[in-house]
Amino acid sequence: MKSLEQKSLVLLKHHLKALRLPTVASECEKVAARCATDNVDHLTYLLQVLELELLDREKRSAERRLKAARFPTIKTLDTFDFAARPSVNKMLIGELVRCEYIDKRENVLLIGNPGTGKSHLATALAAEACARGYRVRFFRTTELVTALIEARNELSFLRLKAQLAKLDLLVLDELGYVPASKVGAELLFDVISTAYERTSLIVTSNLPFESWIEVLGSERLTGATLDRLTHRCRIIETKGESYRLQDAKARTRQTKRDAVSSAARSGANDKPAGAVDEAPVSQ
Repeated sequence: MKSLEQKSLVLLKHHLKALRLPTVASECEKVAARCATDNVDHLTYLLQVLELELLDREKRSAERRLKAARFPTIKTLDTFDFAARPSVNKMLIGELVRCEYIDKRENVLLIGNPGTGKSHLATALAAEACARGYRVRFFRTTELVTALIEARNELSFLRLKAQLAKLDLLVLDELGYVPASKVGAELLFDVISTAYERTSLIVTSNLPFESWIEVLGSERLTGATLDRLTHRCRIIETKGESYRLQDAKARTRQTKRDAVSSAARSGANDKPAGAVDEAPVSQ
């Protein structure tokens, strides 16, 4: 490379760094060489490097949103067994993937026994929302209640509420596993009430609606909470036996089969040397 070209390249990369275009800086030489070979004009070259920058920027943004959502694990719909959960409306899930419910400020309630895929579906839908540019936060409900109580005691409750208010989608997982204290139930209701028609919620629960009073502790508070959650919502039931219980049963059956097979092989190997099976005597 000529000295003048080298100086121009150094200056170009300096400008690209200042403009915060790292992908253009790293790819410009390779794309320029390819365009020269293909006899491509300058505008097409510019289009190609900017497309690379845009794609990489979108990828980095999606990764940041996924990290900010704080999912315990990332789940996808590709790994959800719809055949094992015929109660789950696959067409409705396909509709929810488009995230129009978030634009409409609607909620999604997933109700079913433990281990039937509620958290899987909630995480997969929320992760798709991250990929499509929405701001998402995932909480186990007990963790959120604890955080709210701690923030209230430390006089930082309003700041936490402001952070939650900036979200497009808030996931409350496992509502119903642990009863909330009176203060915790009231603070949780405050979050749900603030989100009403402003922020979409995905809520998973192992309890039918009539049993939510066991968690929230007050008929009045339970009614007000359900009124806001169910006003504009999609309800999905995940009926059936727990995946974890099914796996445990399958492992138990496999262990028994392995034990029987091992015993059979051991019995065959324990015959005295030279011994043969007796043939039946003809009558």
